[in-house]
Amino acid sequence: MMEEKKIKANRRDFLRTMGLGSGALLLNPTLSFGSKEIAKKLGEVDQQTDVYARRKIDTDILIAGGGLSGVCAALAAARNGAKVVLLQDRSRLGGNASSEIRMHIVGATALKQVWRETGILEELMLTESVTNPQACYEMLDYVLYDKVFSEKNITLLLDTVMYEVITEGDNIRRINAFCSPTEEVYEITAKKFADCTGDGTLAALAGAEFMRGREAKSTYNESLGLDKADEITMGNSLMFQATEHDRPMPFVAPSWARKYTFKDFQYRKIHSYEYGYWWIELGGMEDIVNDGQKIRDDLMAVMFGIWDYIKNSGDHPKSANWALSWFGMIPGKRESRRITGDYVMTQRDAQAPTLLEDRVAYGGWPLDDHLPEGMDDTSQRPFRSIPLKGPYSIPMRSLYSRSFKNLYMAGRNISVSHVALSTTRVMATCAVLGQAIGTAMAYNIEHALTPKELCLDKKHLAKFQQILLRQDQAILGVVNGDEQDLARSAQVKASHETIDGKAANVIDGVNRDIQDGATHQWRAEMSGGEPSIELSWKKPQRIGTVECTFDTGLNRFLRLSGQRSVHRNQIRGYQPETVSDFKIELINKGKVVYDAYFEKNYLRKFVHAFPQVQADTVRITVIKTHDDKLARIFEIRCYA
Repeated sequence: MMEEKKIKANRRDFLRTMGLGSGALLLNPTLSFGSKEIAKKLGEVDQQTDVYARRKIDTDILIAGGGLSGVCAALAAARNGAKVVLLQDRSRLGGNASSEIRMHIVGATALKQVWRETGILEELMLTESVTNPQACYEMLDYVLYDKVFSEKNITLLLDTVMYEVITEGDNIRRINAFCSPTEEVYEITAKKFADCTGDGTLAALAGAEFMRGREAKSTYNESLGLDKADEITMGNSLMFQATEHDRPMPFVAPSWARKYTFKDFQYRKIHSYEYGYWWIELGGMEDIVNDGQKIRDDLMAVMFGIWDYIKNSGDHPKSANWALSWFGMIPGKRESRRITGDYVMTQRDAQAPTLLEDRVAYGGWPLDDHLPEGMDDTSQRPFRSIPLKGPYSIPMRSLYSRSFKNLYMAGRNISVSHVALSTTRVMATCAVLGQAIGTAMAYNIEHALTPKELCLDKKHLAKFQQILLRQDQAILGVVNGDEQDLARSAQVKASHETIDGKAANVIDGVNRDIQDGATHQWRAEMSGGEPSIELSWKKPQRIGTVECTFDTGLNRFLRLSGQRSVHRNQIRGYQPETVSDFKIELINKGKVVYDAYFEKNYLRKFVHAFPQVQADTVRITVIKTHDDKLARIFEIRCYA
């Protein structure tokens, strides 16, 4: 077995391993789904697709996979001017975070510092928190759907399965997909393609090089690697939720449920009955993709066996009034294929990080590797978690395929070793990777670049990083150097300010706390009247956009959970530090030439565009915060 296990898939072999034989059943869907009467009338292959509507779509960008990485990639690309088709094989967006699976969205907040991910993910999480005070998982589905569906540049195709990828040399030209509910076959051509499937399905269908399994220590000089490489992965998990009632709620286990005793839980804590448990895990010893049906069935037996133990073993008498209210039928995946890019991130990149020149995002989750046997071996601890000291950067070179010039990836299928995957695989990290590639694809279309050319051209790379930063994607060590930002040349003063919150901080180039001892924000006491801050120029400027970055408490967790104790440790709804009501005024020679009033803001990144006016001063007056004694603004930007 080759230690590096770099695999190049054959398209026909891939379809065969999916159980589709030569692929004919999907290539000609009527053979599988048509009625007997229709089948009798069919003769030639060309006739077989006549039963189904065939739609041809030409777009700028095709994104396969509607988890958080795919959603953020689609929104980023669309907001940067590209036409996007987002393909999702489920009826809901969100992937592992959706109501179908219900995994926690976690990431660099595990550092317990100030590194909650910003950008589009922060927008989504703040919106969900305000929209969903009832903490209902289906409302997260709604927020994601609303954001995507409301974006005019995105065509969303739900319940649509990609089954073929057409390539030409080192470029992908088209994908074919099938929507069972609407009986439509799609032929989608695009300039750029993004694999956000998690399983690397698009890449595998295209024949791109990918990795699978655990590398040997010698492959990448990783102390956490194995003595000998194998093709074993982390497993899948199946979640459940339960509700407490005012009377005893009996439970009778099915005959196929596994049986457990007190000894099986020596390393697996049953800490609550309402939401459980990430360690209901299996599949690492099997083919995590092709054995998916069996893994799901085995996980069902494990889950109901654990609930049987909780309810009927006598070891948990307080569970008497508890009853299942929901259980998953779709396992949450941690690992399968990893697409090979121009750079493979390794253990060193997380534990001894350097500021890689082409960095576009960061991570901070521990090196969190799970026992591949999962619940098949309860005598072992279910995971090994090694905390990190701080965040690490993630390079663009790990987010595109080295096999195809127009194939990008975000999520748990990026170019990393197995050890590095144990930290990059979590959803908050995957989401910011999605924003990075969505922005990159739109930028590269505009400038006729391949992703490799973007990384090699320092001027383009710097400009691209500035776009990401402007759109609130935090990049370690990158500060505002946007030549188009008029605020950088302004004089700044405020009605009042605190000692550590000087007005000039709003143009210091840093839009968040970075643990360097400085606040990087203007602060003013609300008790001193409605505080205001002004940016002024010696000569009038043409201004059509004002952008503010507010404080949303990035030191805290912000995530939806089925476990009430998780919500008790965060602030659901409006974040108290955030500016709620404020006024923007543009002034020229002492006269207000434009003004706008905003209330009940809850977002961190606020962008207001308006018809251009000539102004020598921009004034922002804070009228109300959500529950903070200080007005707080990290950054103000102004554009023509």
